Amino acid sequence: MKAEILKIDTEFIRLQDLLKLSGLAATGGMAKIVIQNGEVKVNGEVCTMRGKKLRGGDTAEYDGATVKVEL
Repeated sequence: MKAEILKIDTEFIRLQDLLKLSGLAATGGMAKIVIQNGEVKVNGEVCTMRGKKLRGGDTAEYDGATVKVEL
């Protein structure tokens, strides 16, 4: 599967914001729940920290979709 590219113009983006901005989560509440339930992977590993900082080159996976952060 091809990864969606999310370009940011800041140093980092928080995981919950990435899910909302990319459309993988409809709301911040939904993003919080799926992250805390261990349904999201960051760089191939399950991540339960919704404030996790993702920088250029990092990837997030949820529900069969992959988003790659690019500066």
